[in-house]
Formats: sequence, C-alpha cells, structure tokens
Amino acid sequence: MQVPYNWLNEYVDISDYDPKDLGEALTMSGSNVEHIKYLGEKMDNRIVTGKIKTKKFHPNADKLWICEVDIKTDVLQIVSGAENIEEGNIVPVALPGCCLPNGQKITEAEFRGEESQGMMCSPRELELDLKIVPENQQHGILILPDDTPIGESFKEVMGFDDYVFEFEITSNRPDCLSIIGIARETAATLGRKMKYPRVNLPEGKGNARDMVGVQIKDEQLCSRYTARIVDNVKIGPSPLWLQNKLRSAGIRPINNIVDITNFVMLEMGQPLHAFDYSCLKGRQIIVRRAQKNEKITTLDGKERVLDEDILVIADSERPVGIAGVMGGLNSEITSKTKTVLLESANFYHANIRETSKKLGLRTEASTRFEKGLDPELALEASNRFVQLVEELNAGEIVKGVIDVYPVKPKINRIKLRFKRANQLLGTDISPEEMIEMLERLEIKIVEKGDSYVIAEPPSFRNNDITREADLIEEIARLYGYDKIKPTLPTDETTVGKINYRDRIIDKTKYILNSCGLNEIVTPSFTGPKAFENIRLKQDSYQGAVKIKNPLGKDQSLMRTTLIPHMLDVITYNLNKMIEKARFFEVGTIYIAEQLPLKDLPKEERILNIGMASECDFYSLKGVVETLLESLRIREYKFSPFEHPSFHPGRTALLKIRDEIAGVMGEIHPDVMENYDIAERVYIGEFKLEKIIDCIDLKYKYEPLPRYPAVNRDIAILVKDEVLADTVKDCIQQTAGEIIEEIKLFDVYKGKQIPEGCKSLAFSIKYRSHERTLTDEEVNQIHEKIIKALENKLDAKLRM
Repeated sequence: MQVPYNWLNEYVDISDYDPKDLGEALTMSGSNVEHIKYLGEKMDNRIVTGKIKTKKFHPNADKLWICEVDIKTDVLQIVSGAENIEEGNIVPVALPGCCLPNGQKITEAEFRGEESQGMMCSPRELELDLKIVPENQQHGILILPDDTPIGESFKEVMGFDDYVFEFEITSNRPDCLSIIGIARETAATLGRKMKYPRVNLPEGKGNARDMVGVQIKDEQLCSRYTARIVDNVKIGPSPLWLQNKLRSAGIRPINNIVDITNFVMLEMGQPLHAFDYSCLKGRQIIVRRAQKNEKITTLDGKERVLDEDILVIADSERPVGIAGVMGGLNSEITSKTKTVLLESANFYHANIRETSKKLGLRTEASTRFEKGLDPELALEASNRFVQLVEELNAGEIVKGVIDVYPVKPKINRIKLRFKRANQLLGTDISPEEMIEMLERLEIKIVEKGDSYVIAEPPSFRNNDITREADLIEEIARLYGYDKIKPTLPTDETTVGKINYRDRIIDKTKYILNSCGLNEIVTPSFTGPKAFENIRLKQDSYQGAVKIKNPLGKDQSLMRTTLIPHMLDVITYNLNKMIEKARFFEVGTIYIAEQLPLKDLPKEERILNIGMASECDFYSLKGVVETLLESLRIREYKFSPFEHPSFHPGRTALLKIRDEIAGVMGEIHPDVMENYDIAERVYIGEFKLEKIIDCIDLKYKYEPLPRYPAVNRDIAILVKDEVLADTVKDCIQQTAGEIIEEIKLFDVYKGKQIPEGCKSLAFSIKYRSHERTLTDEEVNQIHEKIIKALENKLDAKLRM
C-alpha cells in the first residue's frame, strides 16, 4: 500500500514529523513501513511548467518545430521534433543549466541556425514511472492538465515534492488498505486528532429507485449492494489536484469519473465500479452466480469462461461484471456515456479470492475484497463519490440510493480484564491508560466496572478484534513493545522428552527405513475425484469433512484414507523412471462423527505402505511381518478380505488379538487404469494406534533348553481355499505344548498337484522341557497330527 506523506497530512497533522521518524513510529506500533521514497529525488527545480504560445516550422529542417514557450518570467524559444505538441499545451520545460534525472545537462544550443533556450521533456526523460502516464503520452512530450499553473517548479506543481510510504499490510487489516485507515493508525500512534473528510450530500433530482432495481440472489456471497445514478455525465480530464494524488499513489489518471472511483478506493479502501447505465438491459442489477460455461469479456479485452462458483453482476440478460474483480466491456464508461450507475458493494472475501485465482485476474479491487471489507463502508464510499462528482461538476446526481443490505454483521462486545492484560504483558498499565488507548483506536467502551470494561470495536475492526487477547494486543502495540521489559519464565523447568507413543512412531519409521522404504509426507486435503479414482462409492466419502474456503475442488475435503496420495506419489516416481518405488507415510485421517459438524472430527493416525516394481504381495507382507516382529507383536493373523480399492483374491485383512488393524494387497486393475500405472502396485493401510496398543516392550528371559529338539517335516495336499494359518492352528491344537515352532517353508502348485489344490510343506520342531523325547513319542504325535489334518481339513499326506 503506497501512502503519500502530503495526502496523509490532510487527515492527521504530521507536519512536524520527519518522514523517517514517522515511519519508525508507525512500524513500532504495528504498521510496518517497508520503504520510504522521495518522489522528486532526481528532479531539478529548474524543470518548470511552460505554455506553448506559438508553433511554426523550422525554416531549415523538415522535422523540427520552433516554439515560443511562456514560463511566466520569460518567453523562451525552444526547438523540438515532437509530433504531439500543439499551441496552448502546457509542458515541462528544462531550463539551461539544469540536469535531467538521467544525468543529461541542458544548455542553450543551436539547431540548423535557430537558437534553442531549453528543452521540452518527455516522461522517459523525466524518468517517470510509465504506469502513471497516459498511454498516448508515453512516447512524446508530456502534456500537462489545462489548469496547471505556468512558471512553477514541475516537481512541486505535479506533486512530486512528496514522500511515499510503502506499507506491508497483513491480511487481518484490510482497513489499512486505504489512506484513511493509515491515518487512523497514525493518529492513534501519535495521539493526534483524526480529521475525516466532510461529506455533504447534494440533494439531486428525480428518484434513483424509479430508474433501476437491485436484486441479490446469493446473500452469502453478497452481503450488501448499493447503487446510485449520475445523469448528464461530462467525461473529461480530472483537475490537477486529483491527478496528482492518484499519481503519487501509483495510479494513472484516466478521466474524471474513473479517477473519482479510484480516488475513493484509495482514500476509503472501498472499491467502486461505474456502469454505463444505457448498456444495462431491463434496467436491472442482479447479483447471482454465473451459469456453467457462461462467458463475459472483461475490461482488459479478454473473454472469460465462468462457472457456478463465480459471482457476477448481471442485468436482465447477461453478466456485466465479475463481482469484486473486474467489470465487463459491454458496460464500459466511454466518452459517449451520459448516465452512470455506481456500484458500491460488499462481497464474501473467500469467493473473491477463489475467483481471482481461478481466472488468473488480480486487480486493486480483488486485492481489497479478498481480505474482507467492512460492509458499512459501502454506503459511505458511495456518498463520497457523489459529493466529488458534484464538486467537480462531472454530472447531475439523481436523488436517492438503492441499498440492499440483507445480511448485517453481528457486533462484537468483548470483556477486558485489567489485571489479565497486565499479567499477559508483564506491565503495570493503569485502567485509565488502557481505556484511553482503546478510545484512540475508536474502540467504544459500552460498560465500565472496577476491574474490567466491555468494549465494542468499530465496524472496520469487527472481523479482526473478536476476543480479549485482541484488545490486549492493541494495548501492547500502542503502549510500545520497546517499553515492555523482557523477563524469563518463572515456572519450574523440567527435562523434556518424547512421549511413549511418539517414541514408538519413531521406532516404526526406523524399522521401515531399514527395510528399504522412504518416508513421504502428503497434504491432509483431498477431493471427491480422489475417492472416485480408488473405486469408493459416493456415500462412502460424503461423511468427509468439507473445507469452507477450499483452494479448489481437488482440495475441498479432509482425507479419510491415505491411499490416493500414496498412489499419486508412486505414479510420480514411476514416471520419473524410479526403478524401485518403496514408500511409507505416517499421517492423519479425519472422521466426522456427524454432519453438519458440531464437534471437531475424530483424528486417527494411519500407517500407509506402498510398493511398486520388482515386488509382489509377499514383499509387502514380509515388510509388515518384520515391523510387527520388531515391535514384539506376536498375536497377529492375515485372512482373505475384499475391498473395492484392492484386487479380489489378492487382499488380506490384518488382525491383531482378533481386532482389525488394517488391510493390504494388490491394487485393483481399474484403480491402476485411473492412475495410468502399468506396474502392479501393493499398498497396505494400517491403524497405527491399534498397533501401538498391542506392543509389549517388556522383555522376558528364559533359560536355554536343557533337552534337544526333534525336527520333522510334513507336506500335505489341501484345497486352495484352506489357509496355511488354519493348518498351523490344527497342528498346534492337536500336539499341544510339545510343539515349539511351526514354519511354513513351501507352497507348491504344479503338474503333480490336482487342480483346485495346493501343496503346503511345514517344518515342525518338537521339544519337551522335562526330558529328551524319543523317536517313538514323536512318531505317535506326528501320526496323530496327520489324522487330525485328514479329518478336519480333508488333507492328504504327500509322500
């Protein structure tokens, strides 16, 4: 935000303050001044304003003119080759002896036998920022307004004898995106009186309500809309004082009507827009959402394709502007405009930000609206506009204003405890001082107690000051952060350490890193498309928490699974020719207990493991088993399972102590097609909290066995649907405690194996803790096991 010193001085007396000292004072009170620039730093005072009295051809040159230029104290003869000058023009004149900003020294010279006593200057020779120069003057001599006094210093007359402050405005202070907003801060900081501009409304003729109707169809996106009519508009250049103010703030003067809207926006912070009234079909203003693929050509000449999330200003037939961003070319103010409709409105900040981003169109108006403006400002700015139109004789005001204000904001009333304020700040500020500081900020005290006050912030701070801590912060910055003495904490200090659950998570990450996996971190936001890509039905994600102001549809929901993000990462790495994609993520999912939300959603920590290329189901299973064994979890089982995201028949459910702890398997071919992945992908998603709850890190020591073990192998034929775990359970239950260990060491299917069957080979270790087992005892138990397998599982012994 650029704020000229002289303009600021009109609202608060700072004439006794050096600009540098003022900048430091404002920075210390919370209004950060990034830079202070003197506009006329390189401008010589011997560059003056002059009026061209005569212009005639040079007798000895075809492309030169001889001009007589009146500089009040003298009439100079100047030779020029400029094509855009005419008799009567007022121009900047560099007198002999002066030095231009580019370092060029001006002297009296002779051109083809004719004397030249100076030089008429172009914007480039004066090193003016071309953004503030009319386009038709950027390549010729600078033509000044007709009311420019002659014979005066160009720097002083054009407002360049001024300092400009560059402020960094935080998103919570949209009120400071205006000269008046900065003036309020200056007055509060210095303890000076604020001088608001007096707005005297002209009476006007006729009735604006008879000329136009206003309808707001989406009150959530537009909380207030005001419209005024100006008739018999006289489009022309603005007076010098208005042009100077705009230029000093970095805005190019265009014409009186547009300049007034820009002036009010800079002064008060409220963007305005003027429509050509004759271009409005049906004499209607309708604030509505755009239709899908509806089109509008904006003032920059570009056609924009809109959607239902974009708010537009429309007449009875078509859009005439994109709300809060830019007007339409079909209702532009031109030299032929006779009647103007002025818009001063308040739009929902998040929608304007999303629209601006979506269209790639950022303007001075959208910059202000997207931060959230005070709706009370809409009418005040409209009143200021018509006052200036009347003063500049730019048109005739039509009596009345259309003011549609369906949604009025709730006024905040906040309790401030004096003792609490001093406790937080470490100060000893008296209640009287606190009240005085708040009143300097125009915060109204509605109730006083011995130990507290009830404060009501002004409307322009209603979104920013919402709680006691905000009031205390305002007191702190006006009191002066430099006056608050730093102190060390007085509470007892303790040794910091990582809690148990976080230590387990760190151990989990270490184990997975040791297995060759890389940790990834993905965002918590997702969108409906991500759920559809992994074949989840709509009703399965409608319970996801929706973001109120999402950056886009693909980030409009809080995630309930980590699978889509894992697939995104795997896809990205495979596209980058990564040979082995091995990843894991410890992330959070968000589950709503009920919708609409009444309480915060439930947060669950999830472990997600993903693999692709040179791996299979057993590669993933091996990593999971290594993790569980390393965390000393023994009571776990894998069983067949069906899940829409996973391949049927290649998916397993993980249970720990008979409770579901996760799902893993090969990703479904349809999902792979959605992500355009040719490789097979294996993913496991596990409830990390469930795993942590089942960990037993207590170590038990047992003596070495005194008696030898007896090892026997057994190979059996079973049907495909019989699980290895089922066979192991049958063996263990039949033999009892005499079996020390059962290991599956082979699964075979081939020509020798009947169709629909498979061969399972187990190694069984027998051991007694009381005596040495004989072969006869082991043979009896082994035979018992074979019979049990035959009877219970219809198994057949392979010879």
